[in-house]
Amino acid sequence: MPNNEFPARLRRLREQRRMNRKALGECCGLSKNIIGKYEQGERKPSVDVLIILADFFDVSTDYLLGRQKNF
Repeated sequence: MPNNEFPARLRRLREQRRMNRKALGECCGLSKNIIGKYEQGERKPSVDVLIILADFFDVSTDYLLGRQKNF
C-alpha cells in the first residue's frame, strides 16, 4: 500500500469516533484482533474489507490507502 498510510489512517478514524477495536470490529463484522493487526501494519485488508471500512467511516478507499489527502 502506498506510503503505508493505511494503519495510521484506520487508527485515527477509529479514535476520532471514540471507538475501541472491539466496537469497530462488531460494526464491520470483523474481530478486534484483525483490527489490531491492520492498525499495526501486520496484515493488509482484502478489497472487500477495505470497502466495508471506507463505507463505515464515509471516506474513500483511496483516502484509507494514502492515495488521497482528504476524505
